[in-house]
Amino acid sequence: MGKKVLIIGAGGVGRVVAHKCAQNPDVFSEITLASRTKSKCDRIAAEVKERTGREIATATVDADSVPELVQLFEREKPFMVIHVALPYQDLTIMDACLETGVHYLDTANYEPRDVAKFEYKWQWAYRERFESAGLMALLGSGFDPGVTNVFCAWLQKHEFDTMDFVDILDCNGGDHGLPFATNFNPEINIREITQNGRYWENGRWIETKPMEMRHTFDFEGVGPRRMYLLYHEEIESLVQHLNGVRRMRFWMTFGESYLKHLEVIHNLGLDSIEPIDFKGRKIVPLEFLKALLPDPASLGPRTKGKTNIGVIVRGTKDGQPKTRYIYNICDHQEAWRETGAQAVSYTTGVPAMIGAKQMIEGAWMRPGVWNMEQFDPDPFMADLNRYGLPWKVVETDIDIDALPE
Repeated sequence: MGKKVLIIGAGGVGRVVAHKCAQNPDVFSEITLASRTKSKCDRIAAEVKERTGREIATATVDADSVPELVQLFEREKPFMVIHVALPYQDLTIMDACLETGVHYLDTANYEPRDVAKFEYKWQWAYRERFESAGLMALLGSGFDPGVTNVFCAWLQKHEFDTMDFVDILDCNGGDHGLPFATNFNPEINIREITQNGRYWENGRWIETKPMEMRHTFDFEGVGPRRMYLLYHEEIESLVQHLNGVRRMRFWMTFGESYLKHLEVIHNLGLDSIEPIDFKGRKIVPLEFLKALLPDPASLGPRTKGKTNIGVIVRGTKDGQPKTRYIYNICDHQEAWRETGAQAVSYTTGVPAMIGAKQMIEGAWMRPGVWNMEQFDPDPFMADLNRYGLPWKVVETDIDIDALPE
């Protein structure tokens, strides 16, 4: 029997989640889409109606306000919340879930507005409260984090006894034809990639300068792209749950034009999150820049090309060394035709729906606060193939460190 869900967030990812939930009425019997701007929800609801025939309700909510969230939850009475708004709002929504007895899912870990710091500690601190309340919170059910965590769990279950060296590779080969635009929320995107890099090796964190480490990798469906080492949140949980990890890193591709624009933005101070005085008002430069840049949700019809995101693991099985590469390729235009969003939103929104499906159907229902790799990966992996993100695993001899810069 299906359950009612409340989706918070009406950007590109929210659009995908709404479409994919609407395509599965046996699981998601009722859907409400809420955000600060109801007109955005109404537009998505109209698109969903046109594509799927399903009616979804819409609502207004300030996700920074626990009282507003509680009022909405009490009125709608959802089984669970699928949170795809801003990561600044993770904790307020979790607080409202605890107050009203609603399960929780998000796609990115909490970030304080005033500090560009990406850690799970704030959300992991909710474990006992969710467990005591008999509620579940599933963290990071996007692609990375999310699918990459499940890829690792699947490899650990089926392919490896020890996973000594783990590299997560994220390539967006899409072209939107604009001089500069980000493929997801500009504020979050720029905060993420301008921070120092960090990776796990031999039981400790190693810090690097932004974009200091790079290699060129030939991505299937995209071609050769230069990828740069970043810190990414899934590493924090994965190093706790995978066997024998000696080193884990995260890599993301960027074009030269994108990096040049980013350099100029940084030199001008437009990536700063420190408020400045402007004509008697306090403004945050990065928030101002976000208002100037194209809305990522508008990029769908003009973005062509593919994404390729996966994991390369070198480890052992039965005492013998082996290397496996597991990945998904997603086409921007195919994603647009199905949901009205480009592939970056699609690859985040589809796993959010699948994670919610696992919870509703009971395959992944356990009180507490959990990361993706802590559950049986098999039903999730099957649903990736079923709902638009097919994956492939191959034997390989790739050594990232041997690749050219």
